[in-house]
Amino acid sequence: MYVLPEGAQRVLGRDAMRVNITIGYAVASIIKTTLGPKGMDKMLVSDLGDIVITNDGATILEEMNVDHPAAKLMVEIAKTQDKEVGDGTTTSVVIAGNLLKKAGDLLDQNIHPTVIIKGYELAADKADKSLDGVALKVTPQDKDVLQKISLVAMGSKGIGSDAEKNKIADIIADAVIQVSSESNGKSYVDLELIKIEKKAGGDVMDTDLVRGVVIDKEIVHSGMPRKIKDAKILLLDSALEIKKTETDAKIEISSPDKMNAFLEQEESSMKDMVEKIAATGASVVFCQKGIDDLVQHFLAKKGIAAVRRVKKSDMEKLSRATQGKIASSLQDLREDELGKAGFVEERKVSGESMVFVKECMDPKSVSIFVRGGTDHVVSEVERAVVDARGAVASALEDGRYVIGGGSVEMELSKVLHDYAVEIGGREQLAIQAFAEALEAIPKALAENAGMDVIDTLVSLRNKHQESDGKTVGVNVLKGEISDLKESGIYEPAKVKKQAFSSATETARLVLRIDDIISSKGGSKGGGAPPEMPPGGMGGGMPMM
Repeated sequence: MYVLPEGAQRVLGRDAMRVNITIGYAVASIIKTTLGPKGMDKMLVSDLGDIVITNDGATILEEMNVDHPAAKLMVEIAKTQDKEVGDGTTTSVVIAGNLLKKAGDLLDQNIHPTVIIKGYELAADKADKSLDGVALKVTPQDKDVLQKISLVAMGSKGIGSDAEKNKIADIIADAVIQVSSESNGKSYVDLELIKIEKKAGGDVMDTDLVRGVVIDKEIVHSGMPRKIKDAKILLLDSALEIKKTETDAKIEISSPDKMNAFLEQEESSMKDMVEKIAATGASVVFCQKGIDDLVQHFLAKKGIAAVRRVKKSDMEKLSRATQGKIASSLQDLREDELGKAGFVEERKVSGESMVFVKECMDPKSVSIFVRGGTDHVVSEVERAVVDARGAVASALEDGRYVIGGGSVEMELSKVLHDYAVEIGGREQLAIQAFAEALEAIPKALAENAGMDVIDTLVSLRNKHQESDGKTVGVNVLKGEISDLKESGIYEPAKVKKQAFSSATETARLVLRIDDIISSKGGSKGGGAPPEMPPGGMGGGMPMM
């Protein structure tokens, strides 16, 4: 009796687990080489021939277009990490891959999956509590610390010289501090208020922080001013044109005089709109909808600059930056509802016009204008800025940071090895496996820096046994192990917490699967191909 359709595949029991473990570890191995400042880049070519060159974990996994369900679970870790804290995607996937690999070794010793899961949960809980013990405090006043967190987040991105990285780190720290707000002693950061606008051309050093908003639009009329100092800004979300009636209407004109009267009435209405705007003292208008040609003409005559069809999100950012209110109607416009900016100018950037609203007083929305020699460089700088922005915001919101370079993983690994002895039973094997999986981070850093991995790990373990060795990690730039607190290698505690949590959840999910049923033939539906050996990858890379 057949239950499954013809051509369906099924992998049962330990074989199913081993296939999933092998695939998960293979994905982690692919992006492991991108970890740290000495990590290598990946070139990803799409079906259409589009090229992406990056070492950002989330981008690599997204562009890889993996097909196996276990590989998709690994991609989910990176996506969650990216969405939640904005950084640490590679770390979370590498730890998850190693948790699965260590679980595979335990399965070979006939340890039951539920015992491994229980041990991993105990280890994750202990690591979480121990992380609180090694974390250090950070506030919006500690700009130096935030800048170093930003530098570490950008460390692995090949975006240029140290001077360029330092400048961008400074920009990001300033931007996050500027838009942060405090409530009940806690900091909150809305990352949407930091707009990232990119344009190829120039140099990475030309990347700049605009204390206001950059709008990728042009001033609508050639007769309008291109530079406005001490601008008073009207934000309008209704159209500056004669609207059509809501219901079907017909106007019958029986003589030329009536036609003229109708056109004069239309012109008068438009003139009236411009008079109302001018009466408020506005010198710049940002309109979310259209602006009629005649209205443009009258605004130009009054010396008022205007930009039309501005995105709603940009309007909200302009409101936060200039302290202006968005008006829905021209009726009852007041001068105190206008926004203010030190400078509004239209500038040609790489042959395209852009409007810069700059020098706002205490803006609660800012823009980072990213530049670079080519489209690929600009895209990688943008990814670096997004990661660093997320890392700094996470550190500020959580109010804590830890020492990076694998030092915190080594310290937690030492704590877990001691904890495993306390727990006893078979679970201690899983806790020890978790501790060893954490060591994959300093191991990968050392490997990518061309250091001897075994010597590095042995030295780190010895140092962390000493009372003053808690902050010793892999100094990738010097190719040695050293105290990274003195070197200023800082990472947000929230990023590590999320990485451990996501990795443990995924390992638990994968280890609970003992049956893979694919109703589609071949490996396309996610089931393992019949020729795939339980312990290996089979013919090449089945998850691609």
